[in-house]
Amino acid sequence: MFKNKSYIGISFVILIFGIYAIPKIVDRVKNGDVVKGNRLDNVGVKSSKEAKLLTIGPAPKFELTNQDNAKVSNETYKGKVYVLEFFFTTCPSICPKMNMSMLEIEKTFFGNPNFGIVSITIDPKHDTPQVLKDHAKLLGVKSSNWNFLTGDRNVIMDLSNKGFNLYAGENDKVSGGFEHSGLFALIDKDGNIRCRKDEYGNPNIYYDGLDKKGVRDIQEDIKILLAE
Repeated sequence: MFKNKSYIGISFVILIFGIYAIPKIVDRVKNGDVVKGNRLDNVGVKSSKEAKLLTIGPAPKFELTNQDNAKVSNETYKGKVYVLEFFFTTCPSICPKMNMSMLEIEKTFFGNPNFGIVSITIDPKHDTPQVLKDHAKLLGVKSSNWNFLTGDRNVIMDLSNKGFNLYAGENDKVSGGFEHSGLFALIDKDGNIRCRKDEYGNPNIYYDGLDKKGVRDIQEDIKILLAE
């Protein structure tokens, strides 16, 4: 008899709690407030470096000549994570900044056999293998996995504009005679272009080599890909 009264009392308390609390919980869900409690402050969306990177698709294939007159292709970097850019050695505007950004990336991952850099000239008429070799020496490049590539002009322009969709072109009206993107492409061990999402959930396909945040982001994402 006593136990039955206890169960009735407990049931009554639960019923009263439900009548009082459930509408409030529903309202909090509708208003998006259910994750704002102090105990949940440490729970949230994963940071960019923790989140899975997007796969855009296979990087365009290439086979060009490096600063040592050796043939280098995308197959050379199979099993490696690498960063790719388009530049030219006599560039008076954005290339020096891009060079500094690449040197920073090289320094961060120097000695890692699974990481490399590809710098492709858009002025192959001037940038011969020897010119590229001298340029690499001038920059102080140390990594054996950093290749400066040259080759047929039309092949390179197609690779840039149609392959990677990174603008490059001649323009006699600008200093240096060429225009090109300051963006870096990030390619994983399987040869796929990878990237992170922006704040709206859209893919940021390439990384800004002229911006400190862009360089920091790509270094974080290189670490992710190296660990995959």
